[in-house]
Amino acid sequence: MNTQPGPLSHVKVLDLSRILAAPWAGQILADLGAEVIKVERPGAGDDTRSWGPPFLKDADGNDTKEAGYYLAVNRGKRSITLSLDKPEGQEIVRQLARRADIVLENYKAGTLARYGLDEASLRKVNPRLIYCSVTGFGQTGPRRDQPAYDFLIQAMGGLMSVTGEKDGKPGGGPQKVGVPIVDLMTGMYTAVSVLAALARRNETGLGGYVDIAMLDVQVATLANQAMNYLVSDKVPRRNGNAHPNIQPQDVYACADGDVILVVGNDGQFAKLCQVFGKSEWAADARFATNAQRVRNIAELSALLREAFDAWKREDLIAALDQAGVPCGPINSVAEVFEEPQVKAREMLRRVPHPSGVDVPLVASPMRFDGDALPIRSAPPLLGEHSDAILAELGYGAADIQALRAAEVI
Repeated sequence: MNTQPGPLSHVKVLDLSRILAAPWAGQILADLGAEVIKVERPGAGDDTRSWGPPFLKDADGNDTKEAGYYLAVNRGKRSITLSLDKPEGQEIVRQLARRADIVLENYKAGTLARYGLDEASLRKVNPRLIYCSVTGFGQTGPRRDQPAYDFLIQAMGGLMSVTGEKDGKPGGGPQKVGVPIVDLMTGMYTAVSVLAALARRNETGLGGYVDIAMLDVQVATLANQAMNYLVSDKVPRRNGNAHPNIQPQDVYACADGDVILVVGNDGQFAKLCQVFGKSEWAADARFATNAQRVRNIAELSALLREAFDAWKREDLIAALDQAGVPCGPINSVAEVFEEPQVKAREMLRRVPHPSGVDVPLVASPMRFDGDALPIRSAPPLLGEHSDAILAELGYGAADIQALRAAEVI
């Protein structure tokens, strides 16, 4: 197990965010070794703590208060509870901001200004602070004051228009992606942005302000589908599992189950044809190049489906692997964690949890110098570190007790 300090072990992050997008960014920074202090509402905490079932089971098999949703987004952090609407809570946030490098927040635009915790206010106490606001629609524009969730942004941002089976086919119609992909990509862009601001601060000595909007992220990640439209003036449509620009790439049925085929170039297509004993397909003018295969995919797909149907799934996957043609099973989530490659990369870890059990966690995919990043601690209990963090700020036991009695923490 890697026990070396992470590359961000010198960085302190004040995480005022909740739900998923910004906390995902905070978790990335924690994985990289940053000290991340998560500020939560007393008595309730992050909304995702209650977004279950399922919940983590304790040693007796009973549900804890830790939902799987929350556990997915908050490893490696410390939790303190603070009432931001109380002056004492606001003062503690300012003290934490004074020693922080980065602040993450995802309140509606203007909310934290009411408490004196906005970017302008906190950078007065710490000019080197990098302050990042993550919202649905950003700090400007006609929707700046409106809340948003991943599902809404998938719809508004065009993702659902290109996801799902074709209209007119069984199951046809718009579909959201099976994970909250806009939240996750927003978290990734947030982490990249604050680290870029940190690098700039190393040169200038000054902090800065980062404005990340979920809708902006989704528009940016339309990627090839956006450019397909912009260069052709043709609106992309749902196409099931078939790729709009590269063929053959789709789900095909073998005699005993489905597989996915991902042919990425003409050479791979020729190898596919050889496995099927149909080398003439690679020389056929309709299929010889990717552009022609895309134009004639209906005819090609009919031929391929007949060829796939003659094979058993494991035999065909083995043959195509040997030939160098990407092909594989459609794994369930349970099967993912039984996949030998996933096991070899130790993507599933078990970490001691304060409830007395080991919590299973999905590891960070980042590796440095051949080493996986360690998971330093399980997602924290609500307010688990309140007393310790306040002590670090100079509060004595009596002070902490008074704050608790006043429902500040």
